[in-house]
Amino acid sequence: MATDQFSFEHEEGFQHGELSGGVRLGRFEAHYEELFAEVIEDGVITLEERARLNKAADALGLDRSRLRRLEEALQAAYEARHKVRVRDLAVVITASEGVPDPRVAALEHRVAELEGQVAELTKALDVARSQVALDVDLSSMASPAAAAVDVEVTLDELARRVRGDPRDVALLRSLLRAYGRSPAESGRQSLVAQALVYLGVANEDERALAVRCRADGLIKPARPLSAEGWKVLFHPDEELLTGQIFSVIAPAVLLGRVSTLRRDKALPKLDSVLRQDPRLSTLQAVRCFSWAGAILGLGSPPLYADPESPGAVEMILGVPPAVRLGARALSGRSPFELAFLAGCHLAWYREEHFVRLLVPSIVDLEDLFLAALSIANPGIPMSANMKQRVAPLARAIEPMLEAAAVDRLRGHFLRFLEEGGRTNLQRWATAAERTAARAGLLLANDLGAARAVFELEDPGTTDARMDDLIVFVTSDRYSKLRANLALG
Repeated sequence: MATDQFSFEHEEGFQHGELSGGVRLGRFEAHYEELFAEVIEDGVITLEERARLNKAADALGLDRSRLRRLEEALQAAYEARHKVRVRDLAVVITASEGVPDPRVAALEHRVAELEGQVAELTKALDVARSQVALDVDLSSMASPAAAAVDVEVTLDELARRVRGDPRDVALLRSLLRAYGRSPAESGRQSLVAQALVYLGVANEDERALAVRCRADGLIKPARPLSAEGWKVLFHPDEELLTGQIFSVIAPAVLLGRVSTLRRDKALPKLDSVLRQDPRLSTLQAVRCFSWAGAILGLGSPPLYADPESPGAVEMILGVPPAVRLGARALSGRSPFELAFLAGCHLAWYREEHFVRLLVPSIVDLEDLFLAALSIANPGIPMSANMKQRVAPLARAIEPMLEAAAVDRLRGHFLRFLEEGGRTNLQRWATAAERTAARAGLLLANDLGAARAVFELEDPGTTDARMDDLIVFVTSDRYSKLRANLALG
């Protein structure tokens, strides 16, 4: 097999599209956050420091009102963590001279608006809570009369049965034969054969079919995954609206985390010597991430190769966030395993998913979700304890959001109420993890490589995660995604 089959190259004429869907931070946040974080480190903004901030704003050509919103957010985060009030001496002097503070007037006006919305919101939530829905899906349960696999059963019915038991060899073989009887679906036989090979039950003909879709080694798509393709890639259990709500606040949450770590002198620092240029690097893992980022339409974060790090792949907080490739990614991995690792990790940089990288706890994820909703409508009823946790988060996030972002949150909030006002963040987080695994499989096109990576990360969850990938590789979604990338 030719070596270029494993060189992480795109198809000749690969159409590099506009990168979209990833979490984004502009130069505004990148430059001003660090400067302001240094200024408030001691809890006081002196007249000289205020003059220096104003001079920096003018030099960078940044909008003063937008700067003030960022300052309020960073200040709120500082005060919440350190339980102190930041004193801006320029504001104190202005107030002592009897000059009205325009921020106070704006705040009073805002409070009046919000108070008028509380009654309306409470009524809407009462209605939403009264409409509790229970999802029941017995579609995968066959009746006793249909327990045996019928050769005439429809493709949709076979697919449902495979979802119920993805390791049922008889079902998989029936699906393979059914695809063979349909000229339009015959190309999908090799994908089902992959599952049979993975399960170790494939016969000679099935092994030959499985080889067909990997005859050229790594995939070489003619174009990147489109926005419509991503909609197909998302796991069916992943509530898209929940991710859209998180996507609005993700840049602000990242900025707040970075600012807090910087003040606490705990922000991770990466040795610039370890920084890799994918265009020049000879490291397979580095080239793989660049290749994968282009295919997924996300680009690649800054890459650092650190053989002293014992792990495989790790997000390092910063503006922008970076990726550290450790010993387990830099050696001992096949090209297919690297492709799976890269796809899995980069999928978390989708704006809908990125908060999950920042917040590993479901409880903290719930607090952020409620903070986002309370920004959209501050009258959301909450217990005193929950409000105590959520309110500081909302105060820290909201000033960093532009008016258009707040409007998006309000629109998402209204849709959230219309759809019942309920979500399960544990289920969403699990589904997002399954989406990341599906992105990895799309790039690797190798169930064995997926299992090797799962065993590396968390052996206890391997079987359940592999069951989902068997369902995925034999599904209509997988073949649609390959068509989206212009693969055979």
